Amino acid sequence: MLFNLFKKEKEKEELQIYAPVNGEIIPIEEVPDPVFSQKMMGEGVAVIPTKGNIHAPVDGTIIQVAPTKHAVGILAKDGSEILIHVGLETVSLKGEGFKVAVNNGDKVSAGQLLIEVDWDYIQVHAKSTVTPIVITNSLEGNKQYIMTGDKEGIQGKTVIMTSSAK
Repeated sequence: MLFNLFKKEKEKEELQIYAPVNGEIIPIEEVPDPVFSQKMMGEGVAVIPTKGNIHAPVDGTIIQVAPTKHAVGILAKDGSEILIHVGLETVSLKGEGFKVAVNNGDKVSAGQLLIEVDWDYIQVHAKSTVTPIVITNSLEGNKQYIMTGDKEGIQGKTVIMTSSAK
């Protein structure tokens, strides 16, 4: 009986996803790339970075580091798989402009450095600096995601998205 009470309490928990970088928050539908704007990769939100590096938006485990260093995937404690894709069409940069600070399997804490970014380089050589933050397993349908109404994100302080069980 006590286990059932604990399980029900756990299901009600919300996951708060923080801004991984300082910048303007925009709806995922406004990202100038249909893969993101049409939610082909899942629910999410995006940040147009103003400054700073990419930090973990939640506590979790690194489940993906792109070989081209432009994206990191994190498995949050609630099972949400969060992809941070730095800029658009940045895969073509072949790692230039990025210095990754984590590896697959690393446990990370919210606010921990994930990727150092040379935004000046990205701005000149990529399509855009817009950085989508996407829940890649959101289409499984067992959670609901609520996006922030805030327009400005402060890394580690602004909650950009909240996840909870349906």
